[in-house]
Amino acid sequence: MSAYEYAEVTLDYVQAKALQRAQKPFHSPKVDFPDFLREDKLNYDKYREIEFRHEDALWANQPLPFRVEFFHPGYIYQEPIHVNEFTLTYVQPVRFVQDWFNYRSLKLPKQIPADTGYAGFKVLYPLNEANKWDELGAFIGASYFRLLGKGQSYGQSARGLALDCGETDRPEEFPIFTDWWLGKPSQGEDRLKMYAILDSVSCVGAYRFVVIPGSTTVVDVDAVLYFREGDKVRAVNADRKPIKTIGIAPFSSMFWFGKASERRFNDYRPEVHDTDGLLMRMSNGEVLWRPLTDPAKMSHQVFSTKGISGFGLVQRDRNFSHYQDLFNAYFKTPSVWVRPNGEWGEGEVHLLELSTTNEYQDNIAAFWNPKDQPAPLQPFKISYTLLWGTNEDDMKLNFDRDRVIATRIGQDPRDPKIREFMIDFAGPKLKGFSETNKPQAITSCSANAGIAYSEIYYNQYESCWRVDLKLEPHNQDPVDIRCTLQKGEEVLTETWTYHWSPP
Repeated sequence: MSAYEYAEVTLDYVQAKALQRAQKPFHSPKVDFPDFLREDKLNYDKYREIEFRHEDALWANQPLPFRVEFFHPGYIYQEPIHVNEFTLTYVQPVRFVQDWFNYRSLKLPKQIPADTGYAGFKVLYPLNEANKWDELGAFIGASYFRLLGKGQSYGQSARGLALDCGETDRPEEFPIFTDWWLGKPSQGEDRLKMYAILDSVSCVGAYRFVVIPGSTTVVDVDAVLYFREGDKVRAVNADRKPIKTIGIAPFSSMFWFGKASERRFNDYRPEVHDTDGLLMRMSNGEVLWRPLTDPAKMSHQVFSTKGISGFGLVQRDRNFSHYQDLFNAYFKTPSVWVRPNGEWGEGEVHLLELSTTNEYQDNIAAFWNPKDQPAPLQPFKISYTLLWGTNEDDMKLNFDRDRVIATRIGQDPRDPKIREFMIDFAGPKLKGFSETNKPQAITSCSANAGIAYSEIYYNQYESCWRVDLKLEPHNQDPVDIRCTLQKGEEVLTETWTYHWSPP
């Protein structure tokens, strides 16, 4: 590596490059790889043979708190990224070095040019034990990235941006991180600073990430987006419709089956999911909990609000016995919470649930869609913090509301037309109630169904309150359902909400 420029790398520096790029049509970074790196030759099993040599990690030869290792280009990663290292005094490229990889049993020829780039990178940090380099996070594939807090296992992913995700009249556009600037940390520094350019047919973005590892790992994100003018978009894709949905702070997760599932599969495990609910806090203080499901057909639910205080995909069930999986630690996967910095204004939280028959594909997506979309080439600034954790109290998600701890769904044994929902609530506020002084279950549903029965019981075995809610559909249209516990005018719990599709 050799220094090629002196510049202070800031968000303004990357933003200027993004604006220049947005004034031209999108140019894919896809590389004409040598034949032996193409997916039909370098398949999944062969690609997994390739390992980065740990001793060659960026900053490995210095007593610094972070290290970076790189993913080899090829296989499904045909659009490589270009990486730069920066300090206060220099910026220099991190070129592809084939000798940094151990190919084990593979016999790949040494014909990969130094300017090829990498598929992505992983960040290492002594997260769980001193002097032991753990994987803190990985940035690979389009704009996907995922991180870990102490004691966690990989689960859901975040993305830089999602465009037209879940729209049925047009394909989704997948922006990609094409260029990265990694800030060399100082000795003893507790955070890693990174910048990136995100690019796609319709949009270019400049991103700043500050990663602070811990029991809950914190990531501060600042972004400036520039949408291309229509002629620049049509120059690449003549059929591209104007963007309908801008997915800010998007997530991808997996939910195959769990307590709330109506579809069951022939599997030895009681539950299989990376997250089990969407949690939202609206600007008016209302807190919503939406259990996830694997629907028989795609479900796309939208929650409109005047403002959002936060949202995220959460894994609430932390009991190993509920999963019984020795190889996939679903009880350790992180919840991720988006905390907006500043006012985001009016918009929508979107939840997309796709039908799946296995655990190998992410079938859940969630994101924020602002009501007011920016004009072409006008800077659209967004700032938020991502919290990756397993303890909602440590993540400060208590919100002065008791929580939904389980949802179960089944058929009424006396009437097959009626669907029965069992909703368990627990928390400190509910501990003061008894069978002679019950909280009130406030339930409602959309007009295409009726509530046939609603009652609340104390569950002495798990020290919680259970609402037994029975619905009778009037037709086969989806039904929106809500339930919260109150005492008089005091709201005791978050609001359980569900989107049920009658068979």
